[in-house]
Amino acid sequence: MPHLHDPLARPDPDADTEVRTTTCYMCACRCGIRVHLRGGEVRYIDGNPAHPINQGVICAKGSSGIMKQRSPARLTQPLLRKAGSERGAGEFEPISWEQAFALLEQRLSKIRATDPKKFALFTGRDQMQALTGLFARQFGTPNYAAHGGFCSVNMAAGMIYTIGGSFWEFGGPDLEHAKLFVMLGTAEDHHSNPMKIALSRFKRAGGRFISINPVRSGYSAIADEWIPIKPGTDGALLMALLHELVRTGLVDRPFLKRFTNAPQLVVLDEGEREGLFAFDPAAGPPGDGRNPHNKLVWDLAGRRVLAAYPEGVADGVDAALEGTYTLADGTRVAPAFQLLADRVQSCTPEWAAAITGIPAGRIRKLAQEIGQTALYQAFELPIAWTDAWGKRHESTQARPVAFHAMRGLAAHSNGFQTVRSLAVLMSLLGTIDAPGGFRHKAPYPRHIVPNYRAFNAPEQIRPNTPLNAAPLGFPASPQELAILPDGSPMRIDHAFSWEYPLAAHGMMHNVIANAARGDPYRIDTLLLFMANMAWNSSMDPLATRAMLTRKDDAGEYMIPFLAVCDTFQSETVAFADLVLPDTTYLERHDVMSMLDRPISEFDGPVDSVRVPVLDPPPGCKPFQEVLVELASRLKLPAFTTPEGGRKFSGYPDFVVNFQPQPGVGFLMGWRGADGSEHLRGAPNPKQWEMYAANNCVFQYHMPADMQYMRNWNRGYLDFAMAKGWRQKNDPIQLAIYSDCLQSFRLAAQGKSAGRQPPAHLRERIATYFDPLPFWYPPLEETATDLAAFPLNAVTQRPMAMYHSWDSQNAWLRQIHSHNYLHVNPLTARAAAIEDGGWCWVESQWGRLRCMLRYSEAVEPGTVWTWNAIGKGSGAWRLDPGADEARKGFLLNHLISSELPAPGAPGSRMSNSDPVTGQAGWYDVRVRIRPADANEAAETFPQVAAVPPAPGTGSWRQGLSAYFAGRSAR
Repeated sequence: MPHLHDPLARPDPDADTEVRTTTCYMCACRCGIRVHLRGGEVRYIDGNPAHPINQGVICAKGSSGIMKQRSPARLTQPLLRKAGSERGAGEFEPISWEQAFALLEQRLSKIRATDPKKFALFTGRDQMQALTGLFARQFGTPNYAAHGGFCSVNMAAGMIYTIGGSFWEFGGPDLEHAKLFVMLGTAEDHHSNPMKIALSRFKRAGGRFISINPVRSGYSAIADEWIPIKPGTDGALLMALLHELVRTGLVDRPFLKRFTNAPQLVVLDEGEREGLFAFDPAAGPPGDGRNPHNKLVWDLAGRRVLAAYPEGVADGVDAALEGTYTLADGTRVAPAFQLLADRVQSCTPEWAAAITGIPAGRIRKLAQEIGQTALYQAFELPIAWTDAWGKRHESTQARPVAFHAMRGLAAHSNGFQTVRSLAVLMSLLGTIDAPGGFRHKAPYPRHIVPNYRAFNAPEQIRPNTPLNAAPLGFPASPQELAILPDGSPMRIDHAFSWEYPLAAHGMMHNVIANAARGDPYRIDTLLLFMANMAWNSSMDPLATRAMLTRKDDAGEYMIPFLAVCDTFQSETVAFADLVLPDTTYLERHDVMSMLDRPISEFDGPVDSVRVPVLDPPPGCKPFQEVLVELASRLKLPAFTTPEGGRKFSGYPDFVVNFQPQPGVGFLMGWRGADGSEHLRGAPNPKQWEMYAANNCVFQYHMPADMQYMRNWNRGYLDFAMAKGWRQKNDPIQLAIYSDCLQSFRLAAQGKSAGRQPPAHLRERIATYFDPLPFWYPPLEETATDLAAFPLNAVTQRPMAMYHSWDSQNAWLRQIHSHNYLHVNPLTARAAAIEDGGWCWVESQWGRLRCMLRYSEAVEPGTVWTWNAIGKGSGAWRLDPGADEARKGFLLNHLISSELPAPGAPGSRMSNSDPVTGQAGWYDVRVRIRPADANEAAETFPQVAAVPPAPGTGSWRQGLSAYFAGRSAR
């Protein structure tokens, strides 16, 4: 018999191993994984080679999911704050789920029967907003938001309001056909595995990769060229690139004339129609942003005015892009492209160089490289297609320049217009849904503006009544704002008000501060899911913690009841009145749905699921199940029969049988009674089983003639409407010029009838709701002494961790147990700080002490660090002396969630983009200095340690080691 420890004597490791497939959730990438089980325990996780997203590739986070099951921070039972204890002390007593449900049912029933808006549901990085949003709508509260407001709503809104789609889930760079790839402001973990796969193939095929970023890490480290840029100035660079492309004629004029509103005539005369598109009265009333096809163009060939569509694109018509013209009634007009050309005329490379730190010559060269690659290295694919006006195109034109951008552009208070400038730049090159450019992913593109109005009728907030629209949406004009008759905000977060009109994802970062002030009213119950608002999800966590404990004159908490649902003992759990223990992603059903955030590919729609591969602790329930149970108990109409009985036995049953429209459900695969129908069909009682048997994913490959030019592709538009992805089959014209934004500006200028902003916001609206993209400094700079605080400070997620989810993960802690401030050696030496030394970092809002590292991979005017490595003492069941608490730090302590309000002395407004409400995470300015030698060698500030929550530290804590196939504990 071989010796026990003889490594050559190990039996086949797969001899008694069961392999089950599901979908990862160690970040938001949603890769397919194989979970290897032995004896009912996870022994190994690898990528699923049969999955279309990651094709077997897995990252450090994904393979470390095994340790999520062994986390000492695991919450295992519902907890109630002890009577007499203070919120934030983390003192709890265990209760049963029936007690928890009864408590919530009683409280929420009373709120719903009296004033539904006093309940607020705000969710963090969840992927089931179709369910959580439905729950809020059915409850009757407008106070619902997802994480996007503090993540990347500028990216989503800026692009959707311009081209009908956006990066990541909704679209992305086609590196298969690109020859040049330009990445701006993208962290190293974004879309991690699919991006790595695509970049690897792109570079092996000879593609050129340029990264524009203040920091050279992650993807940027393998770029052919790194162009360092000062944070918050990308918009100036993009405006200068537009200047050069227009100046040199490197634009796709045929594309602009047929597929964008560039040739459409804009009214120049002052008045209520100023800056709006001229229209044909015989074709209907002027568009409100939702009716874009009754506009006019000037035909150079016939020297006449024509309807933009279909006459303006007919054979023989040459729609003008430049010039000024006069209509028959004397109205002066100009094509939108002419106004864009006028706008960018002063945005010279020299102008941008002084702002961005990029030499003017390099900006010119970049513009030439982009334009010449798009136009002169173009090619055609032999794919014929028919456009929305009946013209058959015998081939599909490729524009082989691809861009990608994310939070580095979005998370600034100037991010919306910066993202708009990128979308316009891509449009001028003709890259939208073209091979080698930006390509949509189903169910996008959407109409511009999308046909989803956010709830905006305060009279509809009635006891025991669902809202008549979803809480979130896309306003197209001031008439669709969620405001009260006096113009004040209707929502607790002030989203969709005059303060933040296009807050498409809501403003999660505002809810606690506003609720703690009772602004615009007091709420009763706040339910948070997967949102660490007492730490890394707040811009100023110490202030947020104080707000969570703020009391009124009667000694009652300003937020009377706080329920927190999480899987682990985060910093926020200590502040909860009720803790609801969630399951891990390996223990529950989930859907990545076409109704929400699917994982579609360029060639067709893809949705996927998670199925349980492990049993959860007996005291844990998936939040989805909690919501379905609560909805049933509260008798919300979508969840109950007319007689008041339950429609659904639980979340899996809800996913299969709920249909927002006939034949359309949460999942599009294996529909119909026998599972033989796809995309649309009756519910299938065996749908979950069919997904589980097919790698938990459904992929539909559209015909080649539907895969490109989808904004205008007749076959695709008809197909998408038939399958329920679109409400209309209208073509989607790219908005080089936004009459939607102009409608808000006219109201602010007092030139239009209808709703008017309050006096103190008129200048703000008139300034930032410009129908053409423009660059302005981040709002924080106007409130900062830039000489006293000369450095920009930013954070980014590391490749091996996702926000604060994984700092309790034993394997990933070995990669990142603490973080440093990364500073260019020139900058650090000028401040007399040694490499590895302790330093102080100060902003006008706060200060922190941390360790510093020299790095040539950061531009000299910027300092940066990893996000969410630093932890509050005792949180996540880490030892109070753990590196995360004593050496790790959170840059958020230097950021303010509010800035002085313009035009209102003494008042403050959210530190957010004035258009969308996107949190300005990356706008803070700082200075650095060395710490004194006699100071404590630990980070500052510190927070009081919290005790372990009851039930933590007790679930699957044993670590197994295997020798020759035998287990030893």
